[in-house]
Amino acid sequence: MLQGLLMMSDKPDGGGEGTSVVVETRTRTQRPPLYKVLMLNDDYTPMEFVVHVLERFFGMTHAQAFEVMLTVHKKGVAVVGVFTHEIAETKVGQVMDFARRHQHPLQCTMEKED
Repeated sequence: MLQGLLMMSDKPDGGGEGTSVVVETRTRTQRPPLYKVLMLNDDYTPMEFVVHVLERFFGMTHAQAFEVMLTVHKKGVAVVGVFTHEIAETKVGQVMDFARRHQHPLQCTMEKED
């Protein structure tokens, strides 16, 4: 955090005795933008595989993963996590690589959170 101090005197020439005002300025670091990781429905990836992916890569319990999988299945898409850009990008890559290695067309993407 950056800090600056400014001393001001009540006398016009700025010197001598008098009352002084100390002004402290601080700059705040801005939080990084967040990104939603989305899982998309397809007609070929088994539901059990989607549940496994949600448990493995997003740390969900079996019950949570099952509920999210059903949302993906019924609505076509679901947010499976919200992360900084780098983490979201990594998660998407991990899911896509894992799905490809297991010969499933599962799609995962990311978009900036509003």
